[in-house]
Amino acid sequence: MIKRNRFAAVAVAFVAFASPAAQAETLSAALTAAYNNSGLLEQNRALLRAADEDVALAVGATLPVINWSISASSSINNALPASQRAATNTAIAAISGSFTLYDGGTGRLAVDAQKELVLSTRQTLIGVEQDILLRAVQAYMNVRRDQEFVQLRESNVRVITQEFRAAQDRFEVGEVTRTDVASAEARLAGARSLLAAAQGALVKSMEEYNAAIGHMPSGAAAVSPAPVSQTVTEAKDYAVRNHPSVREVQHTVAAAELNIQRGEAAVMPSVTIDGSISTNQDSVEAGQIGISVGGPIYAGGQIASAMRQLIARRDAARSGLYLTMASVEQQVGNAYASLQIARASREASDRQISAARVAFEGIREEATLGSRTTLEVLNAEQELLDAQASRISSQADEVIASYAVLAAMGLLTAEHLRLPVQQYDPAAYYNLVKDAPPLLSEQGRALDRVLRAIGEE
Repeated sequence: MIKRNRFAAVAVAFVAFASPAAQAETLSAALTAAYNNSGLLEQNRALLRAADEDVALAVGATLPVINWSISASSSINNALPASQRAATNTAIAAISGSFTLYDGGTGRLAVDAQKELVLSTRQTLIGVEQDILLRAVQAYMNVRRDQEFVQLRESNVRVITQEFRAAQDRFEVGEVTRTDVASAEARLAGARSLLAAAQGALVKSMEEYNAAIGHMPSGAAAVSPAPVSQTVTEAKDYAVRNHPSVREVQHTVAAAELNIQRGEAAVMPSVTIDGSISTNQDSVEAGQIGISVGGPIYAGGQIASAMRQLIARRDAARSGLYLTMASVEQQVGNAYASLQIARASREASDRQISAARVAFEGIREEATLGSRTTLEVLNAEQELLDAQASRISSQADEVIASYAVLAAMGLLTAEHLRLPVQQYDPAAYYNLVKDAPPLLSEQGRALDRVLRAIGEE
């Protein structure tokens, strides 16, 4: 039942999509919907909030720790005669606290390292946003491409049907042979098969559109390529400085450097102050305060091993940065090459269509005079059809490639495209938690309200 209902929904969407009265959705509206409906964006925003909390945890580790406790006990001294035995009840309530006065800077470095990881995670979120918008562009243009393919195949079926009927009429008066009729009939069957394939491809594209954008398409309007004014060299220079993948790894390298400093500071002595106050069942109060100083002397080589491990991870992060920069440069070069190929293909297709149309119309006219065969007319029509299909495909490829250039440069974002969306502010939640507010503070209650609001969305 579920599969039949799903198929029926797709069929209804296809009929509505194919209807001339359907209101075509613009690319800007589709990208806006993709941004607003993306569960992947929501997932990575939650991961960013989790990274923000790592800063709060690191800050909290540098602040005083205060605990409370209540204990009660009852004891009997069996060494005494039975007549003298009595239960001794004890109850103690206590508050204790500790605070690290000096740790060689490890706490501060831990906070700084987590801040770098937050900045890295923010860049990851931008990268996800780019992927979502590029997928939406591809889905939109593939729907438009397949829509035009269906229209082209429908027109082809109509034209070949006319040629088939004309061949039959000419056969009946003896102007052509049965071979001409059979050729036209075979070509008509092939055209109908290709039309069915094009309709199936359109349904698949509509499903991808639904997955990428959040609803079934109502049609796809004509789209111009995104403006790309930089040369490929300028684009590469910009990308290696600003692409989110590069910035993400840069912050990862910075965090690795800070972790090495933390490892070096770990051998420094630490100074901690501890204190407590308690009262018992007799209201007798007691308190104590003390300072302890200590540090490692020997740990079986663990400290040295940890340092070497941190250095190795830093080196791996640096190598990852070089690899990422090279990959980004390659992506820019590939995107520009794809854009140039699509442009050249479109321009060539325009010239091919013009020539193929003249040839088709001339051969068809000559066939009415008996100097051309039906097969020659069908071949000329097929050349025109191929040229038109090539132009449709190259136009879609050009638009996709132009947006791929923006993505390769790190510019395929809602902000750069000026989409009418409520953009997510990655600093808003961070500013609420960065100082590790207590649960019952005003800031802590504000965080509870924010989380409840997020959960209700």
